[in-house]
Amino acid sequence: MKKLIFSLAILFAATSIFAQKTELKTAVDSLNYANGMVAAQTAKRLLGTDLNPKLFLEALNAVLKGEPTKFPAEDAPKIEQSIAVGMWKGNNAKFLDENKKRPGVTTTASGLQYEVMTRGTGTVSPLATDKVEVHYHGTMSDGTIFDSSVQRGQTAKFPLNGVIPGWTEGLQLMKEGDKFKFFIPYNLAYGERGRGPVIKGYSALVFEVELIKVNPE
Repeated sequence: MKKLIFSLAILFAATSIFAQKTELKTAVDSLNYANGMVAAQTAKRLLGTDLNPKLFLEALNAVLKGEPTKFPAEDAPKIEQSIAVGMWKGNNAKFLDENKKRPGVTTTASGLQYEVMTRGTGTVSPLATDKVEVHYHGTMSDGTIFDSSVQRGQTAKFPLNGVIPGWTEGLQLMKEGDKFKFFIPYNLAYGERGRGPVIKGYSALVFEVELIKVNPE
């Protein structure tokens, strides 16, 4: 990351348009600066360490100056979407493929991966038709948190057959008091469409789940 930021700084310094720092004197100045930040943040989020600052700035300058680009402007969103989705899907598949090789990780026939964190003293496992009370902490494969009852400080209660398939299957492997870590492939989570702004299509999800009670009052 430091190397990437350093490379961007060198390129900016070498480009006349970025040679001098400017002050934000008006709302329009701030809007321009904010748009630049959003564009850079989006590129970093999509590409990560694959971001090529030279190509990014070349395209940026060409569009701003109205110069010819390497492919038609109307094709850019489709190209970006197609390649980005493919990369995201591949990165998540690679994460799961590497994760299943770790000691202590078990993979079921469906592709669900789980790791026993702690064993409780309970003897009851839920059925798919049962209601459960749990504490959980959910992240993306890169560690980004998208939902956490632990952070909210309040347990969650729900019918086990009313959640994603990875949860329905995984919690039936647990007993009251157990704490498992689940690594859920996209087809057992939110599929090709994803959910909300954080969980993109083809996302693998990671959950730390503590099963507190089966059929709570």
